[in-house]
Amino acid sequence: MPRRLTGLPASAGLRSGADDAYPARYGRSSGSILGVVVSLVLSSCAVGPNFKSPDAPVDASDNSYTPTALPAQTAAAEGTAGVAQHFAFGQDIPAQWWTLFRSEALDQMIRGALQQSPDMASAQAALRQAQENLNAESGNLLYPNVSGKLSAERQRASAVSTGIPGGSVFNLFNASVNVSYTLDVFGASRRTLEGLQAAVDYQRFQVEATYLSLTANLVTTAIKEASLRAQLQATQEVLAAQQKQLAVIEEQFALGAIPRSTVLTQRTQVAQTLASLPDLEKSLAQTRHQLSVYAGKLPSESGMPEFQLDSLQLPQDLPVTLPSALVRQRPDIRASEELLHQASAKIGVATANQYPQITLSGDYGSSATRIGDVFSHGTTFWSIAAALAQPIFNGGELSAKRRAAVAAYDQAEAQYRGTVLTAFQNVADSLRALDSDASTLKAQVEVEAVAGEALSLNKRQYALGAISYLALLDAERTYQKSRIGLVQAQAARYADTAALFQALGGGWWNRPPLADATPTATVDTNN
Repeated sequence: MPRRLTGLPASAGLRSGADDAYPARYGRSSGSILGVVVSLVLSSCAVGPNFKSPDAPVDASDNSYTPTALPAQTAAAEGTAGVAQHFAFGQDIPAQWWTLFRSEALDQMIRGALQQSPDMASAQAALRQAQENLNAESGNLLYPNVSGKLSAERQRASAVSTGIPGGSVFNLFNASVNVSYTLDVFGASRRTLEGLQAAVDYQRFQVEATYLSLTANLVTTAIKEASLRAQLQATQEVLAAQQKQLAVIEEQFALGAIPRSTVLTQRTQVAQTLASLPDLEKSLAQTRHQLSVYAGKLPSESGMPEFQLDSLQLPQDLPVTLPSALVRQRPDIRASEELLHQASAKIGVATANQYPQITLSGDYGSSATRIGDVFSHGTTFWSIAAALAQPIFNGGELSAKRRAAVAAYDQAEAQYRGTVLTAFQNVADSLRALDSDASTLKAQVEVEAVAGEALSLNKRQYALGAISYLALLDAERTYQKSRIGLVQAQAARYADTAALFQALGGGWWNRPPLADATPTATVDTNN
């Protein structure tokens, strides 16, 4: 993506022959000054680069995020999360993408979290702050500054200044209105407001990014909870089978049919399985705590739903944004673009500061020695003035500041490119993960089925004395590992599906903007 720093407009700077417009002597009428001002305003321009949104990467024109094309759909397998998923390139993403998992509990939890999340409240407050900063500067830069002044003072003038022996003591009352306005001839004010508007847009996309991050974290954490719950259940079922088998072995040992070493080996197996339960229970509890915090609740609060893998449906059709559209749909890319826009505007401000500044001012008021005479005949005064200030020598300060602004733009541009590259990597990783997850689950289903069949066969053979207990123990370990692996493979398909929706931007453009969200708390401004 090429840099968007174009040269200064041809009209930047003073026009040729402008010196002839200035008065030849101090006695020239104010109409001549006004003519100069009007002439400059009409020919004014905003110096510095005019920002243009960067184009999408050149290689993003086709429908592929990966070096090699993806299959039209993933592999299919039996059981939970085993459906084949179809990649629908060019299909739009729904705003509430999480509803594609067909879980009412998940949908209700997310909707509640969006209302209670402190992260959302913080992002929305930052947006309101940026908007009010823009409002404040707009009023300051676009309109004249008008101020009123009332004063009263008592003075003693010396005999030298008044010609009165012993001097004079008198009162002086003043009432006046002052108006001043700096003409935006070279666009310093416009570039300043442009930068502040970019800051507002940056915060707006930060709100969208927070929204997307929160919803994705809620979905993936709910999936993690469901996975841990299923792993815990599978481990408990294996433990129950091991304990049942231990009881049989202990009876056989009591009858002298098997050695004590067999009993000790089985007890060790039961103890190892038992030892794995606390870690799973801890992880499940911590995941539940994290889910509560994402939902804007204390971990101790009740009412949080419990999630099972069977309660979620895997979306079969996966909308995949075209690569050429991704840069307009990822909120982090859009936010980074606004930082680039803001840096561009700051170059304009730094450039305009090198040119003359023209200020118009006027005073109107009354001055009298008695308060009752204020605004009476003969006490009124007024003045109209125009001033031009041109930097002549500042030790290279203004030039250095402009070079610094250009360097800041280069930094923002590099960061923008990095954000774009990371976004495309996220999508490519998610697509490949989904294809791999489907193949892994298909293989894991077969592994679990074969391991279960082998365990049943080994149990019958051990009961008949055809195999050693160590062979049976090895079959039990294989089956236990396959059960856990199957659960993890199922959860991976759900989690990576959610990661794909997050990587593609989450469909925020298909719902009303969140910019007008009201604050969750109010501040008494009367104090």
